[in-house]
Amino acid sequence: MADAVTAVVRVMQSRLDALTPEQGHLREFLGTYLRTTLAVGKAVDDGVFEDAAWVEQWDVAFAELYLAALDTHLRGGAPPRPWRLAFDAPADLPALRLVLLGINAHVNYDLPQALLAVISDADFADAALMARRRRDHERIDGVLAGRVAAEDDELASRSTRSLLDRALQPLNRVASKRFLRESRTKVWHNTVELQAARLTGPTAYDVRLAELEVLSAARIADLLAPGQVLLRLAVAGFGVVLPPPG
Repeated sequence: MADAVTAVVRVMQSRLDALTPEQGHLREFLGTYLRTTLAVGKAVDDGVFEDAAWVEQWDVAFAELYLAALDTHLRGGAPPRPWRLAFDAPADLPALRLVLLGINAHVNYDLPQALLAVISDADFADAALMARRRRDHERIDGVLAGRVAAEDDELASRSTRSLLDRALQPLNRVASKRFLRESRTKVWHNTVELQAARLTGPTAYDVRLAELEVLSAARIADLLAPGQVLLRLAVAGFGVVLPPPG
């Protein structure tokens, strides 16, 4: 596994080890993300991607956004609103919901920013290169989808599920995979929208990023509402979409 990815995994593990019992609810997403990062690193080693070096850069940039938000929260600061809502969620929520809160904030809000961090203005102007970037972006779905069952079993082993939850488990796994595909498509759209704003200038970019922050936070609020989360998201959708600029 690449040195940069190994270093990020090491930082994640150190944060996980340092969490107190009172911060135990933060372990759910962090543990899931740590295992997922290892899976992406293995996929890079296995030659799954067209541009392994770029995927490594993306993986690190993506993880660093989460770690920055987590460290800000642990210091008592105010991370971006999607993360603030996710981190401040009731600690007694089911493990699955805690993980979904983290996935929502990280994918919907952080991922477009991470992509922009590793795709330059010149890259966006190269259609062939952007096609490769998008294909590798979509290949991540396969890696993540391959983790759904294992992560579901991991969460189930540490929590008590109702009879209804157990009955819905196969449907939840199918829904999780569909949400991953859906959110990735929307992430690419939002990345293109943010890129257009970046070309206009810092002020335009900040405005669009603030819009994305609001939309992502609203989806967190959906996840915090009572009821079967995945079934509700099957109706409402998982990702968020930046509208055309006003």
